[in-house]
Formats: sequence, C-alpha cells, structure tokens
Amino acid sequence: MTTAMSAAAPTLDLPRVRTARTAVFVVFALAGLVFASWAARIADTKVALGLSAGELGATLLAASVGSVTGLPLAGRVSGRLGASRTVGLGAVVSLVGLLATGAVVDAHGSRYLVMVGLFLVGLGVGLWDVSMNLEGAAVERELGSSVMPHFHAAFSGGTVLSALVGAGMSAAHVPLLLHFGGAVLVTVAGAAWALPRFLPRGVEAEEEAAESATGERRRSAWLEPRTLLIGVVVLAAAFTEGTANDWLAVAFVEGHELPTWAGVLGFATFLTFMTVGRLLGTRLLDRHGREPVLRVSFGLAVVGALLVVFGADWLAFAGAAVWGVGAALGFPVGMSASADDPQRAAARMSVVATIGYVAFIAGPPLLGFLGDHVGVLHALLVVGALAILALSVVTSVREPDGRPAGAARTPDPAAGSPLG
Repeated sequence: MTTAMSAAAPTLDLPRVRTARTAVFVVFALAGLVFASWAARIADTKVALGLSAGELGATLLAASVGSVTGLPLAGRVSGRLGASRTVGLGAVVSLVGLLATGAVVDAHGSRYLVMVGLFLVGLGVGLWDVSMNLEGAAVERELGSSVMPHFHAAFSGGTVLSALVGAGMSAAHVPLLLHFGGAVLVTVAGAAWALPRFLPRGVEAEEEAAESATGERRRSAWLEPRTLLIGVVVLAAAFTEGTANDWLAVAFVEGHELPTWAGVLGFATFLTFMTVGRLLGTRLLDRHGREPVLRVSFGLAVVGALLVVFGADWLAFAGAAVWGVGAALGFPVGMSASADDPQRAAARMSVVATIGYVAFIAGPPLLGFLGDHVGVLHALLVVGALAILALSVVTSVREPDGRPAGAARTPDPAAGSPLG
C-alpha cells in the first residue's frame, strides 16, 4: 500500500523521481553497512564467547526471529506511517540492538544477552527491509526500468565497504562497541539526508477509504499461489545469500585453516562480486527477462559453492566470487515480481519477504547442526539443494505480460545509473 501511490498519484517530474532514486540508493547502502558491521565480527564473537558452531547458529537465530517478527508487520506499519518513517523506525531499533550486542560481546557476557541485542537488530531490519523495497518498487515503476537490482547493489556495496572496515577492525582487535558506534553515526547522518527525499505518499489512504465505502476487502495475499511461489524463489535466494553472509568467513577460517582476517576477506570477495552482479544484472533483466537470468544465476551459485568447499585456498576465493555473482539477482527480482501490481504491492511484498526470511531462521541452526557433524565448510553444500528447489518454480517470477522490461517500456535513459 505504501508505494502503490505511483499508480494513483499524478505523474511526478523526472528530476523528483531521480532524487528519490538516489535517496533509496543511500538507504539500501546504509542497510548493508549496518548488516555487515555485525557480520564481519561474527567470527570474533564466536571466539570471544567461546561458542561451538551449533551454539553460534542458535545465537544467530535470534536475529532471524526478530526479522520474521518485523516483516509481516512492515506492510501494515508502512501503510500507516509511510515508507520513510517506517525505515527510520526500523533503523532506530536495529541500531540500538547493534550497540547492545557490541557492548555484551566486549564484556564477554552471556550469549543470551547477545541474542536479545540480535533480536532487536533483526526486528528493525525487518521493518527497514520491506519499506525500502516498497519505495524501490515505486521508483522502479516511475522510471520504467528494472532498477531494483541497483538498489540491492547499493546494499551489497555497503556491505563490501563495511566488511573491509570490519576486516581492519578485526585485525587491529578494535572493540566491537567502538566499531559499531562509528557505523551508527554514519547511518544516522545518511538517513537524515535520504528519508525526506522519498517519493510523496497518499494512495494508501485513498485505497482504505474506497474499501470502507464499498465494504469490499481483498483476499489475503497468503492465499495467492503466484505470491507463494515467488516466496519460494526468494526463500532459496535468501538462503543462497544468507549462508555466505553468516558462514563464509567461518568456513574459510575453520575449513581452509586461514586467519580470521583472511576469512573476512573471503566474505568481502563474495560481497564484491555480488555487487558487480547486481549492477550488471539490470541490463540483462531488461534484455532477456527475469526467468532465464535467474536460471543462470542459481546455477552459478551452485558452482561457486562447490569451488569454495572442494577447491584449494586460492580456488575457494574464486568460488566466493562466482557464488557472489550467482546470489546477486534472486532476492531483488523476487521483490520486483511481488510488486508487479502496485495496488497489492505492500501486502504481497510482506508475504514474499516473510517467506524469504524463513531462510534466515532455518539457515543458521541448520548450518550450525551440520557444521558440528561434517564441518562448517562441507555444510555449505546444502546451498545446492535450495538452488534446485528455486529452479523448479522460477517461472513464477515472469513479467505479467511475458516480456522483459526493456521490450515492454520506454525506460528513463538515465535509469541505468544508480545516481544519474
């Protein structure tokens, strides 16, 4: 409902839409920065608290539970507050959780207190994630081009820079609270600039008024077969991406017997090439369509994971790069597909995101359990099974008219540039 406004509101001036695009780009980058600030210090947290792989998996589960708590609420909250305020609310909650997590780890406190902090991080991220994707879908429709991967590339770019900073912080043994405090300052400053520049709101109130006048209520998006199948694709994509986010650095350290900083660099390699894949993916999607591009993407993710698991150290870094390219497009394409009908974008995107984030609930404990029995490195092979599942239902993300965006629209000539 929040971003459905573009279908009902008057057409906006192109400079206004481009400004909103830049604002969304910044907000996605900040989300990546916050996420990777924590992800880059997971291996340090494991050592500081003396956790086994299984205990770490259970600890990481708290963030996933928080996210899945926030995701179903995000569409409704966005409908009441608007996307910019919902992003701001989610950012505040997640940043408080991040600082609390850093303080507990630095004090070598209880992992259960760490789980409370991570729950807040996940809860805030859930609200933040759906609302910024709704805004991104609205901007995409206004521009007439498949720019959603660029927004997710901004997220990936934020994670790359943040992971590189995290590698330096880890190598220098900087306390987590000091590291996270810097991330909070950058995030607050960036959000203060970006959020007022989102697209104007209004259509959600019109939709609610219309429904009240007619007494008609649409059926739940949870009962729509296509929405559920898109959710499965996003589930597999989230697992493919999330497995690397949570476990790749640990796998490099424990499986390939590399130092912690080298494990973080392996993680940064994955993030770098995922960013590249998202930047290049927009043109591929506009030219060839969602379905064939995703078929190749999931195949590359499997190949990359196999190289990480079975390759020598240098080949594992190459595998992280291939895996990153393969993981690049599944999530943003699923978000775009769920928002094809702007009148139902908020409800459907909340459903798809919630299903997708099940991967972040099941992933950490599943990989932790397998890691305790076969080692973290070999546990990564489960990525292949989820990729096969995605390939079996990938037809659900096809464009409504069956044509790639570039064949169906006349796009904004500057849409290919995230900031142009």
